[in-house]
Amino acid sequence: MTAPGSSAAFEGMYSQLIEDERTYDELNRRTDVGHSVSPVKLPPRMSGPGPYRFTTFCLAALCAILLIAIVAVTAHYKNKPQGGGAVTPEIQKQTQDVNMSALMSSVRTLQQEKTQLQKEMDELQAKLDAMMASKAPEVMKPTGAAPAPIVCPVDWHLFNNSCYFISRDSMDWPDSQSFCQSKGGHLAIIHTAEEQTFVWDLLPRGHWNAYWFGITDEYTEDKWKWVDGTPLVGGFWEVGEPNNHIDEDCGYIVKTLVLERVATRSWYDAPCMMNWPYICEKEMGTGASTATPH
Repeated sequence: MTAPGSSAAFEGMYSQLIEDERTYDELNRRTDVGHSVSPVKLPPRMSGPGPYRFTTFCLAALCAILLIAIVAVTAHYKNKPQGGGAVTPEIQKQTQDVNMSALMSSVRTLQQEKTQLQKEMDELQAKLDAMMASKAPEVMKPTGAAPAPIVCPVDWHLFNNSCYFISRDSMDWPDSQSFCQSKGGHLAIIHTAEEQTFVWDLLPRGHWNAYWFGITDEYTEDKWKWVDGTPLVGGFWEVGEPNNHIDEDCGYIVKTLVLERVATRSWYDAPCMMNWPYICEKEMGTGASTATPH
């Protein structure tokens, strides 16, 4: 199919050739009738019926063929895909096959991982069931009631798991120990600064308020032991004590009106036959209670 522009060009060329032929014939006729015109040298006319017309047709046909060829080539390159040759159906099929193979491989891998995870989960569930079964009897065991708090007798004071009694009467050290034993206890054994401070705070202040507690070196001088037979480690002696001034083999605690005195420097030694108030201690089991001492 030719373009509209090419048809117009062809018709123009044809019209021009026809016009030239008419001009040539007109000049020949004028010369023949004898008009007084200047002789014009014209190229010899080719014999034969319409040689220019045949040439015109040939040229027009050639132009049409060239125009058709140009249009066809232009259309071919216009429809050609950019960036390389056209993708054929075979190449598209090969690409799709590769993508499908990769997708199927991924699906198979995921299925294998799912199977492995399911197996591990089943094993863990079995272990959990076994643990719960082994713990079930313990869970079902009835738990005992909460332990009752320690209750000290009247006039006894609780610290940790012991009750302490501060006497109002005076006795020598041996009789004081006997009295405490009669109440289920003994003269106080003090191991820590917290315990010492607690007991000392229970004592009233006075000019020289002294109280026996459970320490003595009557069996071996300067080898202080508690009434349960364990040796003293450390202690809370006043500066310069114990000094065994006059055969002083028993220990006591002093609390005076002097506010500068402190609990952790309040132990002294004295003769065991002196009469002082005393401090009893009774270790208490959980929920234990005793009668009021008399």
